[in-house]
Amino acid sequence: MGLFSFIKDAGAKVFGIGKTTAEEAADTAAIAKEKAVKLSNAIETLDLKVKDLNVEVNGDNATVWGQADSQATREKVILVLGNTEGIATVDDKMTVEVPEPEAQFHTVVKGDYLSKIAKKYYGDAMKYPVIFEANKPMLTDPDKIYPGQVLRIPALD
Repeated sequence: MGLFSFIKDAGAKVFGIGKTTAEEAADTAAIAKEKAVKLSNAIETLDLKVKDLNVEVNGDNATVWGQADSQATREKVILVLGNTEGIATVDDKMTVEVPEPEAQFHTVVKGDYLSKIAKKYYGDAMKYPVIFEANKPMLTDPDKIYPGQVLRIPALD
């Protein structure tokens, strides 16, 4: 006996088990569409105002379009998408009604807490409420951040 060659998609057609390449692609597309809908719903549930919001998911990449009411909203939408399990990159194609300076982003590492992050970026640990407020409604408690999470660090006025 040795190596035998078969037509890859024939088994699913003959016995009704397994899936053809086309069926697998259709399932993958359906899962991506469902994830995109859930992400769009999450953005709307958080009351982030984006006109003509459109989210597409392709593998571990999310692409987002629309017009955000502010730069802060735009950045929060990106964080909602990027801080979602299974999403590794976010392709931001949004526009903003009124352009503003962009915030910095910080990836939380083990041992981080908001006051430590505030000390790093602002030189004052007591400025942690600025970071907390900048990340609402995604953050609900200043003590609940986790490694790998990405936070907005806005410039101080």
